[in-house]
Amino acid sequence: MMDWLPPVPLIAHFGLIFIIFNMLVLSAAFMVWMERKVCAYIQDRVGPNRVGAAGWLQPFADVIKLLTKEELRPKAADALLFSIAPIISAGAAFAAFAVVPFGTSTTLFGLLDEPLPLQVTDVNVAVLVIFAIASMGVYGIVLAGWSSNSKYSLLGALRSSAQMISYELSYGLALAAVIMLAGSLSLRETVLAQSGYWWGFIPKWYIFLQPLGFFIYMCAGVVNMVTVSAVATSLYLGGWLGPFLPEWLGWMWFLAKVLFLLFFYVWMRWTLPRYRYDQLMEFGWKWLLPAAVLNFLATAALILWIG
Repeated sequence: MMDWLPPVPLIAHFGLIFIIFNMLVLSAAFMVWMERKVCAYIQDRVGPNRVGAAGWLQPFADVIKLLTKEELRPKAADALLFSIAPIISAGAAFAAFAVVPFGTSTTLFGLLDEPLPLQVTDVNVAVLVIFAIASMGVYGIVLAGWSSNSKYSLLGALRSSAQMISYELSYGLALAAVIMLAGSLSLRETVLAQSGYWWGFIPKWYIFLQPLGFFIYMCAGVVNMVTVSAVATSLYLGGWLGPFLPEWLGWMWFLAKVLFLLFFYVWMRWTLPRYRYDQLMEFGWKWLLPAAVLNFLATAALILWIG
């Protein structure tokens, strides 16, 4: 009588996609609240505390305010391209999360005949997929600046795109060193390669083998913070692996690690001074890129030497 319904695994997979998408949307609201709170504590203030308990509903109040405000667009802008530009950047940030695993497989307490991976899709070239999708964000920035028909907006877009392209080189070399260690481009296999402990108590996370690579990655990846932190968790911090919790609750370890990295980004943003554009480019080309090259060559040499 229920033949018209899709199979249970398909329903479960679409349900997983729905949950992940909404978690990403809510993470944006949470990051607004967390950044304002952390910023306030750093500056010896309280931060949002009026809308909802401890200001939890402040991000939603801000969204309602933005939705009811007048839509402003430069008079000479191309309306269609100007509207598409932010969709490209936001879509790239969401799509890149599709290959990130945030937990082990589950049968939903026996409801499924075969385990369902806690991941939208598992591809054996996940790192390359992330590179390709993350690079699409540059097009959104350039398109926004160009479609506004303003020389100042175009100049800002060119500077932002030059910065992102420059730092992607260091970003890629840092990840290449991890790929060599794991022997795989799959994020799930990379996480599983970090299982176990050294001397019985030190996790075999790649951050201990690649401290310089991790630093380079975190410096070069200050863009889509949630996705960047999730990828860093999988590549350097053992993903969902951790002590004290059963394997099926590993997603809690994953969320805790991502939250820690997000706090690091917010803390860094409100503690360190901002670089000028020329200083930013100089740091990327003269310091970060050579360090990434040396880290890559040293990792390759150690792998050939030790095996």
